[in-house]
Amino acid sequence: MLDLPHKTEKPHADGKILQSVDDGVGVITFNNPDKRNAMSLEMWEGLGQALTDLRDDPAVRVVILVGAGSKAFVSGADISQFEQVRHNAEASEEYSGRSAAQRALLADYPKPTIACIRGFCLGGGMLVAMLADIRLASDNSQFGIPAARLGIAYGYDGLRQLVSLVGPSWARLLMYTGMRIDATEALRIGLLNRVLPDAELWGETMDIARTISANAPLAIQAAKITIAEILKDRADRDMEAINAIARSCMDSEDFREGRRAFMEKRKPTFQGR
Repeated sequence: MLDLPHKTEKPHADGKILQSVDDGVGVITFNNPDKRNAMSLEMWEGLGQALTDLRDDPAVRVVILVGAGSKAFVSGADISQFEQVRHNAEASEEYSGRSAAQRALLADYPKPTIACIRGFCLGGGMLVAMLADIRLASDNSQFGIPAARLGIAYGYDGLRQLVSLVGPSWARLLMYTGMRIDATEALRIGLLNRVLPDAELWGETMDIARTISANAPLAIQAAKITIAEILKDRADRDMEAINAIARSCMDSEDFREGRRAFMEKRKPTFQGR
């Protein structure tokens, strides 16, 4: 079991999405372990609510996404809902429209995000993980997108992220076969940043999150904005946004604090301004 923090948790989606804060780190838990944390439409909407709350909390500098229980991060969409909400093209478009805002919120999230993955990470769970900035996984994790086995098309956002991370050749193999790969293979092809023994996963995730939280928020924001723009086509890049955040860093109190701390041989205390 992951040693998750026992902090006051705010529930969303009838408790299937949980939100908490631990020492400047926001934690969002997919809490549907009886269904291996399969995502219902209500859970997507709850995810959006939790992301918004943590985005607007000035005490939170980084957000971790994690699954409850020992079986899964997110095992995919809740297929039991398909007959009701995704039974044909029109219904599927409405479903996608209702979850699109939450996907966009995670994709463009202003704070660093970390997916802490153990067990199954499949389908829609892969999308959630791929939209995070950093992916850490236990050595017992499994990854796959079974769209071809269900007869559905995986969305553009997910495939764009997949191709960006693993390249078109591996994306084709994963999508055409619906195969699952283990954590070692996922690390090798670039899907993951790091693989850890199961017992060490949560501690390492929190260590990385706290390291990020202790660094200068504006500098991290500058890196996040610039990397996002680099990944766009040249014609679509917002160079002014890159230049603006760079100027904000150089004029910030945090930059002055960083210089003073270096000269005084102490740890800096950054305020994000």
